[in-house]
Amino acid sequence: MDDEAEPPAGADSALAAVGVAPFDEQVYRALLGAADATPAELAAELGCAPDRVDRTFARLRALGLASRLSGRRRRYTAVEPDAALEALVRRRTAQLEHVRTTAIELSSVFHGVQRSTGRGGTVELFDGPQALGRWFVRLQQQVREEMLVLDRPPYALAATNPVEPVSLAQGVAWRAIYTPEALEVGGALQEITELASQGEQGRVLPGLPLKLAIADRRIALLPLSLDLEHTKVALIRESTLLDALLDLFETLWQRAVPIGADAAPDTGLSDEDRALVTLLASGLTDSAIARQLGLSTRTMRRRTRRLFDDLSAGNRFQAGVQAIRRGWI
Repeated sequence: MDDEAEPPAGADSALAAVGVAPFDEQVYRALLGAADATPAELAAELGCAPDRVDRTFARLRALGLASRLSGRRRRYTAVEPDAALEALVRRRTAQLEHVRTTAIELSSVFHGVQRSTGRGGTVELFDGPQALGRWFVRLQQQVREEMLVLDRPPYALAATNPVEPVSLAQGVAWRAIYTPEALEVGGALQEITELASQGEQGRVLPGLPLKLAIADRRIALLPLSLDLEHTKVALIRESTLLDALLDLFETLWQRAVPIGADAAPDTGLSDEDRALVTLLASGLTDSAIARQLGLSTRTMRRRTRRLFDDLSAGNRFQAGVQAIRRGWI
């Protein structure tokens, strides 16, 4: 192989992500260990030809990682890594942002052609749970600002969602409305509580009529029935139909009961009592609430009666109304 062409940066290079090939990184690390060096000196240390190291120095200089000292002999010194590598990171970040912008432009062209040829449009239909699962993951990977979700069983994917924490860490605003049945899935309430600590705003509302995910208020994923094995899945882009789904979400959000970190703090209630009154208002059965709180059904009902007395309530509905009025949930 012509050694003028260095192998591309790969897994063996810790600096591959900023465009430094493995051998170039090896030379840079050797140069960092010396005050300065000539190509011949480093070549002897690395056991390779001096002209190969000389060509590497030219690439390191172009990347801002090495400087040539004055004088007739070619001597080089390493540039301080913090500043030099930070500059490369900024350059690569700018390049990736340009790629992202280009991707958006190309996507616009693609969907324009799809619509003009009748192969795509405001609403696209797909079949079955596999398509639903793939598109839900894709929306989460593409979202940049806001994700809105109506969450209820059945599920096309495992109930645990590994993509959401990544989106939350990237600053995506995430609002989710759950049915009580969704909280009864094993470990679901604990997971929702953890997601709330990472930034998700979660609420509970009995009787959600559908499953829905909307990314950045510009594209929605909607199963057309709750029999996911045989349903068609609609992908809905910006349109009056999408506007109607956004209005529906906001209406349901106002009716839903906050849970997790979105519930009202500083109410004077213990965390256990706040969890209990939230679950009562959300519509879970006594046995489901007891399981979620790790209590026996008898203990749960005894605590429920005490809360009803504190709220001057005779049933769950009255207790929920009074709890909201007092800012307990």
